[in-house]
Amino acid sequence: MKKHHHFEDEKEIESQSTEECPDKNQETDTKTDEDLTAALEENQKLKDELLRALAESENIKKRCAAEIEKTNKYAVSSFAKDLLGVADNLDRALNAVQNETSDDAKALLEGVELTKKELTHVFEKFGITKMESMGKPFDPNFHQVIQQVSDPSKPAGTIISELQTGYMINGRILREAMVVVAKD
Repeated sequence: MKKHHHFEDEKEIESQSTEECPDKNQETDTKTDEDLTAALEENQKLKDELLRALAESENIKKRCAAEIEKTNKYAVSSFAKDLLGVADNLDRALNAVQNETSDDAKALLEGVELTKKELTHVFEKFGITKMESMGKPFDPNFHQVIQQVSDPSKPAGTIISELQTGYMINGRILREAMVVVAKD
């Protein structure tokens, strides 16, 4: 009989625990739902932060690449500016011996022309180009006026002479042209 009695005690305990469990289960479920909601919100917040960080990283990468390209493109500017004097001197030498007829002068002219041609080729390789100013209207962004001369055959502000050639490097001014401009 004791066994039987013991069995009834277990049933009684079981029934008591199931009566108490619904409240505990409901409480646990509510707490679990709150924890789950908090975890999902935290997860979404972290996803947003990650996406922002990735976007910012991509923007920085693009800015750095653009800055490197710009630096590479214009790194030779100061060196190129110094070489412009060499180009000017070669032009002067060409102009000085242009009308000479002796064989020595012709040989010198040929050598200077070849040197000028090679320098022009190197300039082109690095994006350095001459600005064409003659006959164009004066533009203070590209030209420096050295003198104004009265010339009724040209409209005022037209460049009638170039004293020093202007140069560009990859679309940016390397040196302004020094010009003479027509005035009324």
